[in-house]
Amino acid sequence: MTSHPSPSPQPPSHNGKKHPSAAGREEWQAQLEEEVAQLRQTVASHADIDQAIGVLICLHQISPETGFTVLRTASQLANTKLHTVAEAVMCWARTHQPLPAPIKEALDEALRLHADTPES
Repeated sequence: MTSHPSPSPQPPSHNGKKHPSAAGREEWQAQLEEEVAQLRQTVASHADIDQAIGVLICLHQISPETGFTVLRTASQLANTKLHTVAEAVMCWARTHQPLPAPIKEALDEALRLHADTPES
């Protein structure tokens, strides 16, 4: 009977994934750097959205849930990304420069639709 040599042990894996070879490390590092950049952008975008909700809460005496609903609805009505609407609200709050017309109209309509929504 012939015995087959057992495979050489693999280095421990991280989170169940094999470590990349030296040739694949640069690609792996680039993917990780891209993911980190995306996560940082997401965190910054969420901060803008939360702050814009705060502006709406203060100005219109609405709940945080209604504030988010108003922003989301305005985003849909203006066909503009949510974080862009939030950034416009924050810019208006800081500078008192007028909101872009499509965003202002969408926010006004969203407030009409949701400001009277009963709180849960």
